[in-house]
Amino acid sequence: MSPRLDLALNSGLALSQPLTVIGPTPTHDLSAMPRDVQVVQSFKPFHDHFEAQGFDVTPEARHACQDAVIFLPRAKSLARSLVQQACLRAEGLIVVDGAKTDGVDSLLKDIRKRVPVEGPISKAHGKIFWFTSDPAAFADWAAPKSQVVDGFKTAPGVFSADGVDPASALLLDALPAKPGARVADLGAGWGFLSANLLQKQGLRSLHLVEADHIALACAKTNVTDEKASFHWADAVTWRAPEGLDAVVMNPPFHTSRSADPALGQGFIQSAARNLAKHGELWMVANRHLPYETTLNDTFARVEEVTGDNRFKVFHASRPRR
Repeated sequence: MSPRLDLALNSGLALSQPLTVIGPTPTHDLSAMPRDVQVVQSFKPFHDHFEAQGFDVTPEARHACQDAVIFLPRAKSLARSLVQQACLRAEGLIVVDGAKTDGVDSLLKDIRKRVPVEGPISKAHGKIFWFTSDPAAFADWAAPKSQVVDGFKTAPGVFSADGVDPASALLLDALPAKPGARVADLGAGWGFLSANLLQKQGLRSLHLVEADHIALACAKTNVTDEKASFHWADAVTWRAPEGLDAVVMNPPFHTSRSADPALGQGFIQSAARNLAKHGELWMVANRHLPYETTLNDTFARVEEVTGDNRFKVFHASRPRR
């Protein structure tokens, strides 16, 4: 369990059932929680982590509850939206647990202006506090029903929610006119690359693979072509139904504040595994990330086709088996 939540429970915080736990990650040990707790986690690898432990896990809260625990995300807009959603569903206490680096101090200050707060308790470079649910007090924190950027629907907390990611735009400019008939967009996000790929010549099927359920829901709005299919899945472990002609991707490189090149390396290995023998990979990455070794280990031919001082675009072909 979170050291802050554990300390709060030992200091007098009492949680009542039915209980909803929102946004835990594998760093949060929920093993002491009863298995009938509803866990809300929209990121597929984390969703599967808690499902394997026997919890009732859902990408979106389904049921009303008495109390709710929110593990704070990094995005301020998403954090506010989660507080508002929790107040709508919970009748009792809303508990907020977060690190300083995730903005818990700022959120605590904002919430204190609206409702009385109990706690807070400081521990492990963060705070935990709680208050009685008050839907009216946070009604204006609801996520906008239609957040449109450059003609695309996005949502608070998803990658590049405020505009087209410049790396994806650079990759799009580098793509050939005919990328292939069977294509996958690994880490498709809210669908910018896929929407443009569907305008390419000769494309017959496009797989959008995205681990963030919220982002994928946006993609389903932004990409309506019948040639597209949507997969809520971890791109690192996803298996294509048939060998692909091309994989296009702008892989993530962190799930926390620290960069983790292993994520992108896993995307590269997945691309090689899912491509047909003649298949090709088109990939953009931050300039400083060390992907060249993995690319050369998994493809016989690798070249940097374009780039700038921030990003580099690779074209790789002849995947090694």
